[in-house]
Amino acid sequence: MSDFANHLAVKVGDYIRLRRSLGHVFEVQAATLQAFHRFVAKQNHPGPLTGDLALAFVLSCKVTPNVRARRHAVLRRFAEYFTIFETSTEVLDPEALPRSRAIPPARILDDAELARLLAAALDLGECDALRGRTLYTLIGLLASTGLRSGEALRLDRTDVDLARGVLEIRRTKFRKDRLVPVHTTTSAQLQNYASERDRAFPRVTSPAFFLSLRGERLSPSGFGTAFRQARARAGLDGDHPRQLRPHDLRHRFAIARLVASYHAGLDVQAQLPLLAAYLGHVRYSDTAYYITGTAELLGLTAERVFGAQEGVR
Repeated sequence: MSDFANHLAVKVGDYIRLRRSLGHVFEVQAATLQAFHRFVAKQNHPGPLTGDLALAFVLSCKVTPNVRARRHAVLRRFAEYFTIFETSTEVLDPEALPRSRAIPPARILDDAELARLLAAALDLGECDALRGRTLYTLIGLLASTGLRSGEALRLDRTDVDLARGVLEIRRTKFRKDRLVPVHTTTSAQLQNYASERDRAFPRVTSPAFFLSLRGERLSPSGFGTAFRQARARAGLDGDHPRQLRPHDLRHRFAIARLVASYHAGLDVQAQLPLLAAYLGHVRYSDTAYYITGTAELLGLTAERVFGAQEGVR
């Protein structure tokens, strides 16, 4: 490994510790910088850190253009720090990989499609029942609570109060903890999963609530792989222009809550602050991002608006 790669490894570690000492979670960014170091070491690159080297790294990653742009931005900020110790470090061009601001629409499953996805998740347990039950419970939890998948995967056993039906969500996207009450049916499914998990692993091997087949915390990559397999088995890939993501279940939850409010005759506008708090949003505009104009939602809105106008007449 070159002297440059060795020095880079030290400064990457120092930079990660510095950012975390300032209160940043810095998990994804740290992984990007560590991957960059491995890339440099494998290339036995003599240095310095240049714009061409940064671009060679991000373009070698099989990810979306926006993810490449985010990784380049992480390297750009690190380069500003690294230049203190390596004056030959280049200033990275912030416009080298511009991000697309177009937001692709979420894919909203109907009830039948969600049922197929859940059934397919259970079917993945052909060789090991716990694998299917874990995925089934996780997908059901995301659909019924609107949790981010990372929040669900970070749940510890002590965060899940099955007696009260309350989840403690910690280390959220905005570093704000919150309590999330769940429906009795969701609580029952969580209890069923916990019982099956404890039979498979009678000795506690991890504080995590959701376990992998090795008895460790289920990783995002492990969940992502299983989710894609279930999606394909459920026939949800097909010719649809938008592949289903776990995060789309969060969109589905937000829309379902608004539809339920309409059917209950509630003031939907007054429900938005409650929905924002439940989803863990800092601003109402963040919640608005999840409100997709489905046919049912638009129909209910139009019915209420035009109904009100008729009442005025």
